[in-house]
Amino acid sequence: MRGRSDVLEPAILGLLAGSPMHGYELRKRLNLMLGSFRALSYGSLYPCLRGLVERGWITGAESPTTADRALASHRAKIVYQLTADGKEHLAEVLASSGPAAWEDENFDVRFALFAQTDAETRLRILEGRRTRLTERLENIRQSFTRTRERMDEYTLELQRHGLEQVEREVLWLDGLIDNERGVASARNRSAGHPAGATPHAEDTTPAGTSPEKERG
Repeated sequence: MRGRSDVLEPAILGLLAGSPMHGYELRKRLNLMLGSFRALSYGSLYPCLRGLVERGWITGAESPTTADRALASHRAKIVYQLTADGKEHLAEVLASSGPAAWEDENFDVRFALFAQTDAETRLRILEGRRTRLTERLENIRQSFTRTRERMDEYTLELQRHGLEQVEREVLWLDGLIDNERGVASARNRSAGHPAGATPHAEDTTPAGTSPEKERG
């Protein structure tokens, strides 16, 4: 349950940063944000909302209007909004770019909140994710090479499918990273920095990894 809350909490806080919402609207927006890879039920949402209220990061109050008959449940009448502490915590989350932000469980949520994330942090997360997937890709290829002769045709096809999925995501990340670097370079030129210079560029390589060569 804690692991699911770790994913839901930043998503909820990020949505509430835009405007207060009741539970029904939050669930719709979360399913729009997360639905392609996670099914979200009220059984997951409301315990998480209660936890956020207990931490003082959000507040919940009854809606002043009950005109919308589509919102028939009592829960739907509670409107949630960020507190000052919640805004501060969200800012800390959005500024973080360590390994937790790159992994499968959290990356999609962090990416969905990139519009609220500063450019340098976005780049660090994308590069960290690419590094992680590049390592995974190499492991899959090695395993595929060692075991392919012992696989039946269906297991072999499943392995190929997994390999292609990771390869596609790495290519997608390459495009995003190139775009972020291009935006940063344009911003530096407009600010009078030397061409190609990126503030804190040495920090964009994830800890424990070697800088990667520029793609040709």
